[in-house]
Amino acid sequence: MAIHALRGVDFDLYPGEFIVLLGPSGSGKSTLLNILGGLDVPTAGEVIYRDHNLTAAQERELTRYRREHVGFVFQFYNLIPSLTALENVALVTEIARNPMKPEEALRLVGLGERMHHFPAQLSGGEQQRVAIARAIAKRPDVLLCDEPTGALDYTTGKIVLEALERVNRELKTITVVITHNAAIAAMADRVIRISSGSIAGIERNETRATPSELSW
Repeated sequence: MAIHALRGVDFDLYPGEFIVLLGPSGSGKSTLLNILGGLDVPTAGEVIYRDHNLTAAQERELTRYRREHVGFVFQFYNLIPSLTALENVALVTEIARNPMKPEEALRLVGLGERMHHFPAQLSGGEQQRVAIARAIAKRPDVLLCDEPTGALDYTTGKIVLEALERVNRELKTITVVITHNAAIAAMADRVIRISSGSIAGIERNETRATPSELSW
């Protein structure tokens, strides 16, 4: 029996947008994020990035797309424990074409005073902000975040969302946040609701709430 993780999904992303992909667990959100990021290739349909058809791309081209154009932030931070925050971010800048300085990326997420600390010396929220700094240090065109506040408490989650909002505003990076938390939708330009592998609706917020205005 064929199982369709996604079906009939069709939308565009625009520079500078903050998008929330909202849906329950198992709705297809993470599969969609992996396709947008070039980690997975769909069995049908097309994914177009500017003038590149990612669906027809070879693995080498997809690797280049991920390395040069996409930043990833996951629910769990995936930091290297034996490296400081600065060194974790520097790993990415060594392979990027036009990176920002690791120190600059960490300052952008509010960790200028913590850059020489190891992950074990940082709170969960601080580790997630290091992960965001690592993702943005290569100046990606697209930042894809899979449940970035899922492992965090309410107060810490809002600090992480403030870091993502600042990155989106200052770097004009297309920012896509996957979440099951409906409250986060208020800070988006557009909310794309996913249900059972399909788009249940796309809504535009007339004004974007700040993270400090959210409550859940």
